[in-house]
Amino acid sequence: MYAWNWWPLPMAEQDTCRDSLLYVGAVRAVSSSGTMSPSLMWHNTNGEISQMPHSATISAGIIKPATRHSRWFDYDFGVVLSGRFGGAYGMPNDITGFFNELYAHTRLYIVDITAGIKPQYWGAGDAELSSGSLLFSNNAHPLPRISIGLDRWTPIPGLFGYAEVKGGLTHAWAGDKSEVVSGTLIHHKHIGGRLGGKLPVNISYEFHHAAQWGGYSTIYGDLGNDLHAFKTAFLARSGGTMANDQINAQGNHIAFQQLALDVKGEGWKVSAYWQVIQEDGPIRIIGATMNNKDGLWGVSATQSRWPFIEGVTYEFLNTTDQSGPFHDKDGIVYGGADNYYHNGIYRQGWSYFGRILGSPLLSTGNSRVMAHHAGIRGDIYGFKYRVMVTHAENYGRYNAPLRSNNTAVLLEVRRHVKEALGLDFGFGIAGDFGSQYGNVFGAMITISKRGIICDW
Repeated sequence: MYAWNWWPLPMAEQDTCRDSLLYVGAVRAVSSSGTMSPSLMWHNTNGEISQMPHSATISAGIIKPATRHSRWFDYDFGVVLSGRFGGAYGMPNDITGFFNELYAHTRLYIVDITAGIKPQYWGAGDAELSSGSLLFSNNAHPLPRISIGLDRWTPIPGLFGYAEVKGGLTHAWAGDKSEVVSGTLIHHKHIGGRLGGKLPVNISYEFHHAAQWGGYSTIYGDLGNDLHAFKTAFLARSGGTMANDQINAQGNHIAFQQLALDVKGEGWKVSAYWQVIQEDGPIRIIGATMNNKDGLWGVSATQSRWPFIEGVTYEFLNTTDQSGPFHDKDGIVYGGADNYYHNGIYRQGWSYFGRILGSPLLSTGNSRVMAHHAGIRGDIYGFKYRVMVTHAENYGRYNAPLRSNNTAVLLEVRRHVKEALGLDFGFGIAGDFGSQYGNVFGAMITISKRGIICDW
């Protein structure tokens, strides 16, 4: 119990785990009726599923998961290569190969170090059912990165586990090329605190600062790729050679805050969370920002005692305020028209290989959105299912209003069949209905397998 341990780290527990080397492989095929596949079919898939109406994805690799959480040293790595093929009549084919995982991670006592391409998700609740975090979701390809920090909640020495912290620093490379900027760099740092420990109620707060910086622009030239430019990006200070970066901050900056409340018991947990982003200063605490009408509010419930319904999530997203319609007017700076994920210099916006890094419900051309999202998952006699529904009202941007709406639905069912060589079979149907994408219907078939190569 925490009351008798002044620093209750996991390393104080008995280590009963074994290490394993796994193989993974999957084949997916999608066919749709419209000019693109249904949105929920390719949202939050780490860029694996093509937006094309007809596509296929093949992936294979090996993974060594981290399993020795009760030892002072643990490590994991993954090498997963994917090939994606897509196309449609009258449209260019989408044929590409990429590593969805190519990383090594080690934990030395409480410090985590990661290098390579590894999916990451920054958000509370159930990542499998969420519409996506406002900062880093599972929507785009994982960024190549180097990270160091405390990846898991870690007790503060002397407080008996009732106060915990986590945080870290990441340097990433965005290797895609927009029509203007190439070689963009990504900076990300975060810190968080949690109170409660093993008590049934926990409250946590996280602050993240992320920035696109550096690279080379066909319009502005070298955008600053040295240590001095990194320092200005790290501190969100003005710099560079352009008037915009000298007046504001060098690079494209996003501040992300999350407040979460967890109530838990034996075999169940309910989480309520609130996320906000800011793209203009001054940075204020969550709830006191100029754009405090905007954010993502969610509640998620999970339980393991009754398999038919293992998780339920509801989220409400609003980004229509943006601190008002005017950034400046008649010589007066209002600080509005934030136009989330968009930037005049990094015209690809907060994206990577054409996919938004944050919530896929937003885009650089459609940053004012009001949406309701719900999801449910479970296991009915070995048939694992997931159902999600999203309704979005879109308003474009303040300076380019464009009204549209969309209702998206998804049903997925998966089953492990031991008699068929231990394969997992999956089938999904999805649709979009509204003026944003038109009326689109599609289906996806998945065959996958994973197993143990060896263990020790």
